[in-house]
Amino acid sequence: MKERRLGQSNLMLSPLGIGTWQFSNSGGTWDQVNEDTVYQILQYALSHGMNWIDTAEIYGNGISESMIGKALKRLESEQSANYEPFIATKWFPVLRSAKSIPATIQKRLDCLQRQVIDLYQIHQPTSRSPLKKQMHEMANLVERGLIKNIGVSNFTASGMRKADRFLQEYGLRLASNQVKYNLLHRKPEKNGVLDTAKELGISIIAYSPLQQGVLTGRFHKSPDDILKVSKLRKFHSHLGTKELYRTQPLIETLEKLGKEYGKTPAQISLNWLIHSQGDVVFAIPGATKLEQMKSNVEGLSFELSHKDIELLNKVSESL
Repeated sequence: MKERRLGQSNLMLSPLGIGTWQFSNSGGTWDQVNEDTVYQILQYALSHGMNWIDTAEIYGNGISESMIGKALKRLESEQSANYEPFIATKWFPVLRSAKSIPATIQKRLDCLQRQVIDLYQIHQPTSRSPLKKQMHEMANLVERGLIKNIGVSNFTASGMRKADRFLQEYGLRLASNQVKYNLLHRKPEKNGVLDTAKELGISIIAYSPLQQGVLTGRFHKSPDDILKVSKLRKFHSHLGTKELYRTQPLIETLEKLGKEYGKTPAQISLNWLIHSQGDVVFAIPGATKLEQMKSNVEGLSFELSHKDIELLNKVSESL
């Protein structure tokens, strides 16, 4: 899969990156993963077309970042994969002021065992400091050579516009906005986020691209599997009997297209995300098992036709 530019930055990224919330090992949302599993997941993904990893400070309070740092050092020593992928992580703003941006950046670098972060993102628009001050501190990190590009996450269209305007005062541009986006959650198309991204040349990074497993069809085939899922994950994915019934037509369409393309519903869903809006959208599926990452990688190996994208649009919008 041809790499594409992230926003107006110099980063050329694979349309699918490696999501790593699943490496947090805390909160009970996901299955526990050990260092060997993280190594195997990263080794496979980086050897089969993915060239970047997305993580965050809040993912286990540095656990995810540390897991990634150790795995990449192991890959480097073995020279067995692209062990210098691009790294994106996030500063957590809740109950914090912008002063903690420079105060905590070294911890992020230490956990990741890196000299520089390729994309540093403000995780939510909830800091105690004004956005202008946050952008000032982020721009200073660029000037100091500790980060290369600046992004945001969970920002509204107006928030994106303001962040980009503030960064232009420093000769910089906002690279990306990371938001929830998938076939069952298409709010970015309706709330101005996607339109603003296209207007300003900002990329969208889609998290929860498979609605935390719902779009794999797994729960439709085995509803009892819902009982094995944490309450928090059920909340985020709206998992329940009514939701399975409501989304059944989409799963059936994904299965039908899967047979035509020789792919799974999950792979069809990921491919729709990275092609339905041109080159604007990137996606970051996660994995707790190597088999899941192998499936994610296959989402890069083909391209849905315009007709089939429109079919998925129509079925998804009708739910």
